[in-house]
Amino acid sequence: MALRKIKLGELLEQSVNKNNELLYSLEDVRGISIKKIFIETKADMEGVSLKPYLIVKPDEFAYVTVTSRNGEKITLAYNNTQTTYIVSSSYVVFRVKRKDLLNSTYLFMYFNRPEFDRYSRYNSWGSAREVFTWQEMCDIEIELPDLETQEKFVNVYQAMCENQKAYERGLDDLKLVCDAYIEDLRKKGNLESIGKYTSKRNKKNVDNLKKVLGISKTGFIKPKTRASESLQNYNVFYKDDFVFSPPRINIGSIGLYRDNKPAVCSPIYEVFFVDKPKELIPEYLYLWVKREEFFRYTDFMSIASVRNNFDYEMLSEIEIPVPSLKVQQSIVDILEVYETRKDINEKLKQQIKEICPILIKGSLEA
Repeated sequence: MALRKIKLGELLEQSVNKNNELLYSLEDVRGISIKKIFIETKADMEGVSLKPYLIVKPDEFAYVTVTSRNGEKITLAYNNTQTTYIVSSSYVVFRVKRKDLLNSTYLFMYFNRPEFDRYSRYNSWGSAREVFTWQEMCDIEIELPDLETQEKFVNVYQAMCENQKAYERGLDDLKLVCDAYIEDLRKKGNLESIGKYTSKRNKKNVDNLKKVLGISKTGFIKPKTRASESLQNYNVFYKDDFVFSPPRINIGSIGLYRDNKPAVCSPIYEVFFVDKPKELIPEYLYLWVKREEFFRYTDFMSIASVRNNFDYEMLSEIEIPVPSLKVQQSIVDILEVYETRKDINEKLKQQIKEICPILIKGSLEA
């Protein structure tokens, strides 16, 4: 099979269609993640005009030119949906113009390789911010098999993506069952305060434990500490203890510690535990304090002059339904199945990403 070397600039064209007529609204705004997917925007959009935003139609790409402080990756995504998005005018939007030579999904597979991330970082230039310009993108020389070979390997990639999506839809259904079960309990009433079943742990690190952990919305993390920093004022916590950050609990910075080895956390954190485990299962309580409704409530009820602060006393007043242990355990079991399947789904996504270099290499050798 004959391969053809050609620059991307001969195959692509930039799109500068703007949302001047405001055909697309805030619901259509997207950002891009370093995982190379479109995501809901995290920007504060209050008072922002959407007219300058660039339109990303189905079968079009968008990328962020700035590559510095970006995890050594280029932030790029392909709109393989039937929905049109809008993105910041600082992004570059483009599409394949020579579809007789290049399959769009094949190009996305090419972009998904770590080799492309390294190339784009190496060829990024600038003083304050390093950028991978549109011209640099166009100067990339790509080795292409014929369109039929491209499509053969694209079919393999798309089949894997479809399997992953089917698995993800099943995951969503499982989460829906769990959420519906919980919401039904809440509507039935019989609510009791969290403080009735928990106690605050006030134990300082007098034994000078060295395992230091912080807490984020994704779970426990290893924070940066200075070698000379004293840990004696740090709070100790044990297995099945809850740890949360009072000023950041509204974004999910609360965790249930599952390790058998005690650890310590910054004194700005709060630690509490279930003192009636025969009436309230810690995992069941954790399910409640990780709900979006809980985060919104803590945000609304937080009080402070400079920073919002939601302490244990306020948390202990929140009421939740406390059914029998059997019902609690059944909900926890569903949640554990969901979490296990969620981890598997993330691994499937990573495997699909890792297969892209293999598929591209295979297409060149076919």
